[in-house]
Amino acid sequence: MSDDVTAMGIGRPPITRRQIAVKLLWICVWLAFLSAPVSDLVGGDHSPWATALGCLGLATFVAVYLRLFFRHTSRSPALTLAAWTIAVLIAFATALSLTLGPQWLVLFVYVNVSAGTALTLRAAVRLIPAVTALMAGIGLADGADSAGDLVLGLLVPALLGGFAMTGVRELIRTTVELREARATVAQLAANEERLRLARDLHDLLGHSLSLITLKSELAGRMLPGHPEQAALQVADIERVSRQALADVRDAVTGYRRLTLPGELAGARTALAAAGITAAVPADAPDADGLPAAREEALAWGLREAVTNVVRHSGAKTCTVTLASRQTLAGRFLELAVVDDGRGGAVVTPGNGLTGLRERLAAVDGTLLAGPADTGRGFRLTLSVPLDPDPAGERPLESPE
Repeated sequence: MSDDVTAMGIGRPPITRRQIAVKLLWICVWLAFLSAPVSDLVGGDHSPWATALGCLGLATFVAVYLRLFFRHTSRSPALTLAAWTIAVLIAFATALSLTLGPQWLVLFVYVNVSAGTALTLRAAVRLIPAVTALMAGIGLADGADSAGDLVLGLLVPALLGGFAMTGVRELIRTTVELREARATVAQLAANEERLRLARDLHDLLGHSLSLITLKSELAGRMLPGHPEQAALQVADIERVSRQALADVRDAVTGYRRLTLPGELAGARTALAAAGITAAVPADAPDADGLPAAREEALAWGLREAVTNVVRHSGAKTCTVTLASRQTLAGRFLELAVVDDGRGGAVVTPGNGLTGLRERLAAVDGTLLAGPADTGRGFRLTLSVPLDPDPAGERPLESPE
């Protein structure tokens, strides 16, 4: 299926013509249950005028139903408009059932589905049983031998269809609210990051640039009569500017440093986009207090492992675990990435695995690669010590 169709999610209105056609087709499939009224019209048991009016009434009922249902899937209509539309559907269903026979009672199922789709939960819960009772009353009042059996056969679909659509409506509403909340959180996070960057730049460069400006003005005033003192001020300007440049470089390095929480979120997104069922931790509490170089080594390893799963494994599922482990050599933080893809028993180290092994060795970590425990798929295990390093560690350089 093309991207413009798959991009249409729950609670999102169709945009392209193909999306509109797919959604309309999905809605029209359920009109197959109108076979009983159609068969009644085609059977010729009614007069020509009754048949013509029946066709017109059925066409009007279907048009109103489709407009209400399709409009709701795009955007919820006003409650007043929805209520009047459902009242029209009830009137048509009642009139057609009373005049043309019990075969038309199936229209009340569509009325209940419309009520569950477009009305509020409280209104739908009250109206659906009432419409079902009206359907039963009309069917039993008909007096035909088949009317009772037909009413009993429609009671469950009418109630179930209506209440099921109330659940679908609540699911759509919740999904839309969740999507809006997620967008709000992302916007707030971006705003907070911009504010943090502005604060950091002010703290880093504000004092240095002010000092450079003052010393430049002072050196300019000293130049005519005191060139030696002006040279000292110029030397101070050079020293301050070099220090400011070093501070900026350190700050940029900190911004570009990989973190485990960020890579876990990226792994979850990448696996989902590739259609791989993923089990990825939401956070990395065991990594709190981990030196920056060790955390970055694990983060690079996670990125490399997930990239290999997405590109080369052909896996359907992937599990990422992160936990601390106590050994005779001390405490270690272990990261494992396991997939069910085409990994074999023989592992040929490539540039990626070799680079990861060297990166981990620089922080006293280890890397194990091989078949998964189930015998199918691949398992990559990376571990770094959790014990503090008294000598300290510098962040690793990016491999780019």
